Amino acid sequence: MSSVILSGFADESAFSKKANEQFAALAAIGLQHYSIRFVDVGNGIKNVMMLEPAEIETLRELHKEYGMSVSSIGSPIGKVKLLDVEDGTSNKFIPFEKYLAEDVQIACDRAEAFDCKLLRGFAFYHPKGTAPEDHIDQVSDQLGQIAEACDKRGLTFGLEVEANLVGQTGDLLAAIAAKVNNPALVTIFDGANMVMQGLSSDQVYAQYEAMKPSLGWLHIKDYKDPSLNGRVEHVDEESASHFVPADQGDSAHERIFEDLKTFLPTLADRMSRRGVKGIYLDLEPHVRGGGQFGGFSGPDGFGIAARGLCRVLDKVGIDYHLRTFEDLEAAKAQG
Repeated sequence: MSSVILSGFADESAFSKKANEQFAALAAIGLQHYSIRFVDVGNGIKNVMMLEPAEIETLRELHKEYGMSVSSIGSPIGKVKLLDVEDGTSNKFIPFEKYLAEDVQIACDRAEAFDCKLLRGFAFYHPKGTAPEDHIDQVSDQLGQIAEACDKRGLTFGLEVEANLVGQTGDLLAAIAAKVNNPALVTIFDGANMVMQGLSSDQVYAQYEAMKPSLGWLHIKDYKDPSLNGRVEHVDEESASHFVPADQGDSAHERIFEDLKTFLPTLADRMSRRGVKGIYLDLEPHVRGGGQFGGFSGPDGFGIAARGLCRVLDKVGIDYHLRTFEDLEAAKAQG
């Protein structure tokens, strides 16, 4: 039977974002892997990029205590302006050479510190009102340099599909990945991020198919807004209130997973060549709301979303592992 590894953005599971609350919630659900984004290790909530060495060490100790490991660094790399142009948004512009030398290297440092191989990132904000297609060459050049920087350190950069960025659809991500042409750059499917732009279930499935040649892993959340009627060119924050579990939205998850089941061996081979031990389905539910730089579900919402995902996986026959009594016994034996 085909198998995936379940993971999740742990910060969505805790009201306080305190590390022990995040890990307790995910461990109770049965997860053993998580993506790190925002966390409070005792000095207030910080993005993973801002953690101090002592905080990193504390997290590493908590990983042992709770039986958790980091699947990916949920970095904000690529969520800055592509051009220094005033376009009415509050997005920052950072000169790319500085960005590559500083922010990208910090993200790589975090991956090494947490013993993971994957960095999540994005495809830059083009000036609002311009066509994303017009910026593919520049974005591909910059992302190619990011991929090279990651590759030098044995890491893989995952490019997430998201509204308002150059890589806002599967077709655009596929074009970028083809131009970059570096195995250190893969794409991350997220159906909800396309449904909220007004794409239909059939269109989302077509975007998944376009991404298959470059696909690395999947983010799992879904979206349902009956008021949507066609393509939304720019998504505002108010749209981030219609997220639902994977078995209730319009992202065609069941149809996608039916295809993924047969594609998993190819995908697993692709990622194993990058030193990754399996194919992650990373829960990012947003069921209590989302925004430009994150979302929130709470411990109950995260559990609801996890069970929704498991129902779809069970229906199509994709295997996964949740903690068992045998895992508990093994943990006890290790002290």
